[in-house]
Amino acid sequence: MLTRDEIAARIPHQGAMCLLARVDAWDGESIRATATSHRDPANPLRADGRLGAANAIEYAAQAMAVHGALLAGAGDRAERPRAGYLTSVRSVTLDVARLDDLTGDLEIRAERISGDGNNVLYAFTVAAGATAVASGRAAVVLDSGALTS
Repeated sequence: MLTRDEIAARIPHQGAMCLLARVDAWDGESIRATATSHRDPANPLRADGRLGAANAIEYAAQAMAVHGALLAGAGDRAERPRAGYLTSVRSVTLDVARLDDLTGDLEIRAERISGDGNNVLYAFTVAAGATAVASGRAAVVLDSGALTS
């Protein structure tokens, strides 16, 4: 299990933008994380007094970032974590309208479907207890410089 501080040491998202509270489990193919920040009125993703369900994609993307960092060993050394870029999301289903009115913690799961050192495809789900929140697939580029080389 990783704490929020241990997560922040492994991803570029800092301060309030580090949305995950903890990593509950991970292995070479998947990660399961928990978030509570969706209930925080100061959540930086809130707009017009609400936190829309599409923001669940950012929660999933941060879980993917932590997973990639754990696989690469980031945070075990002094250098800054390598930034990844979410390049596309597909087959996204939003099962609720808002995140901020969900009383339970968010459980974020991401499973690596395929990839190499620079491009990764994940499937993700976000739930709050028995309530499905969001699901889909996301493509991530880990080294944008490799795209132009």
